[in-house]
Amino acid sequence: MAGIRLSLNCIPVRSFIASRCTRGSGLRVLLFVLECALGVVAVALVSALAHWPAWLLPVAVLFYVLIVAATALFCGFWQAVIVSLSAVFMHSYFILHQPPSAVPSSMASDPANVVTLLAFVLVALVVSRLSARVTGHAREAESWGEQMHDLYEFTRRTLEMNLHLEPGPQLAELVHEIFALEAVAVFDADLHQVYQAGIWSVDPQELAQNVYYFETTDDDAESGLGRRVLRLGAVPIGSLVVRGGTSPLTNNAIASLIAITFDRYRAFANESRIETERRTEQLRSTVLDSLAHAYKTPLTAIRAASTGLSEMGHLSPAQAELVGLIDEQADLLGNLTTRLLTTARLDAGEVAVHATPVGVAALIEEVVASLSDRLASMKVVIDIPDEGMILNCDRHLMVMLLTQYIDNACKYSIFGTAITIRAEQTRSETIFSVRSYGPVIPINDRERIFDRYYRSSTRSNRAAGTGIGLSVAKRVALVHGGYVWVTSDEVEGTTFFAAIPASAQKKGS
Repeated sequence: MAGIRLSLNCIPVRSFIASRCTRGSGLRVLLFVLECALGVVAVALVSALAHWPAWLLPVAVLFYVLIVAATALFCGFWQAVIVSLSAVFMHSYFILHQPPSAVPSSMASDPANVVTLLAFVLVALVVSRLSARVTGHAREAESWGEQMHDLYEFTRRTLEMNLHLEPGPQLAELVHEIFALEAVAVFDADLHQVYQAGIWSVDPQELAQNVYYFETTDDDAESGLGRRVLRLGAVPIGSLVVRGGTSPLTNNAIASLIAITFDRYRAFANESRIETERRTEQLRSTVLDSLAHAYKTPLTAIRAASTGLSEMGHLSPAQAELVGLIDEQADLLGNLTTRLLTTARLDAGEVAVHATPVGVAALIEEVVASLSDRLASMKVVIDIPDEGMILNCDRHLMVMLLTQYIDNACKYSIFGTAITIRAEQTRSETIFSVRSYGPVIPINDRERIFDRYYRSSTRSNRAAGTGIGLSVAKRVALVHGGYVWVTSDEVEGTTFFAAIPASAQKKGS
């Protein structure tokens, strides 16, 4: 037991010296010598006490095993080897130097004693190796626990980030601070910016960009660099380069969290933009509605005055022409005002669909008749396979939709070409189409052409207008539960389609 106490007493001495071992290899050698010396002294004391009364000789080996195991556990493997050899030497020495009367002849000459002692020493050495392995695993677990704590802290801090600001600079500083790294570089491919923290001896911009462009993912133990490509699924969105003591798994986790944060920032920015556009559109609709209502009163007065002048008679030809021009422009302004009011109400969801059975042929003929002046110089072809076709819809709104389609065809048709108006019925919907020949609509414009105020990016596709006609047509189709689209090429011409369900119901726009 004295040996055990002496071995245990080396723990505070070892801790005291180990805390100063960073000063140089000389202190480490001194620590090793002190540990071995303490173990040897413990063995010597146990040997002396065990061999003094000869009856303790058979159990001396057990004390040696305890000393060797304690040395291996608290000091190390090679210290235990030296203590084991000293135990073998001292046990043999004391047996050989005992008086013949104190040691039985069988014990002194029996080679099994040495074999037994060596067996116990080997067991102690195995225990020391297992202890070293367990200690190594414990240290790895402790290190991984610290890294998990750092990852948790990094995750928490990224969730609390201000997404109104670019995340790159914030992420670089967080990684550098939380994981205590020497240097960090984060490359955002979307903004083509490299954000760095810490001290770099090389150019981090070129390094981070090369990782992204060449998709390099590795950990260089010699330079201490960890390189990762930031991905969202299979799509690369940037790169991460760190220099420090993080493990490959930790680097993978950091890269994933940075990629997720970039995605959150872009989603937040997109959501903010959509919300801003929605509010702007709502404000615009409110203003348009107010203006349209405000125009109604002066328009009524203008029309009344114009009608009064016409009825008074005795107008010269020039005066009559001016009065006619006033009536014509007042009608145009009145139609525009009605269109603006309807658009604002469609956007606000205030227009209810009063669906009634409507003859499709009669509906198209009504629209064509209302645009007879515009179509006077055009060749119009009406193609309705089934003259008795009936559609359940709001007649007033469908007149607006077809009027916009045909009016748009008049604006852009090449003189002398035909405008074909067609309606066909399937099992679930009626499809209206208006085809004309004019400038081809670019592919990029075909989706946005139905947006309010959008004008084509091609100059040849521009004509006088307000930019709201096709948006009204789209809204009318949507409130009926339908949809619109357009096709355009040089051979087939440009065709605007509107599909209206057989049983129209109001749906949110």
